[in-house]
Amino acid sequence: MLEELKKEVYEANMLLLQYDLVTFTWGNVSGIDREKGLFVIKPSGVEYGQLAPSDMTVVDLEGNRIEGRYRPSSDTATHAVLYRRFPEIGGVVHTHSVWATSWAQAGRDIPCYGTTHADYIYGEVPCVRELTPKEIDEDYEKNTGRLIADEFSLRNIGYLATPAVLCRNHGPFAWGKNAGEAVYHAAVLEKVARMAALCEWINPGNEPASQNLQDKHYYRKHGEDAYYGQRK
Repeated sequence: MLEELKKEVYEANMLLLQYDLVTFTWGNVSGIDREKGLFVIKPSGVEYGQLAPSDMTVVDLEGNRIEGRYRPSSDTATHAVLYRRFPEIGGVVHTHSVWATSWAQAGRDIPCYGTTHADYIYGEVPCVRELTPKEIDEDYEKNTGRLIADEFSLRNIGYLATPAVLCRNHGPFAWGKNAGEAVYHAAVLEKVARMAALCEWINPGNEPASQNLQDKHYYRKHGEDAYYGQRK
């Protein structure tokens, strides 16, 4: 079942190691088949070096295991909520990468200090609040997903233009049109998180890049009249 998607998700999980985004088993990638209403995700607590495509777990949008010898990631319910609430995404990734997680633990949005950030992420990367004790006890992982989606709605943030979020005292999630692009965005997030931290260390009073500059860099790459790269 979903053998091609399993391979895609497996390869995306391996990219987490290549891009130095995970330590031990601290992360997971998933990818969805929208037509079937099923997604594939890394199994819980299994070392990356022990994995094969056939080890990926198939679940439905309620988080029920449909196929696989391993239990799915403990973050499966968060992925499921994001797939339901963000209908145009095809892949989700969660890591505990050092720099992005440091911003999450500090409880801060990541400001857009320059064009590297603006090329890939529109505006600041939001940091959502910590879950309440009731939310944690009731359904921690599902409520994490709900909180992310609700925050994007509350702040009127476009989830395609801003494909990443920080969860306070936890870590980052990122997404994309497929599993590979989700990891790509997670790697970008880690780089801009590091740049922003270093920027504030060098100049504690630094201000974000002007909105004109941010818009120029984002829309020349992603807008209707984008001209970055080669025409197809």
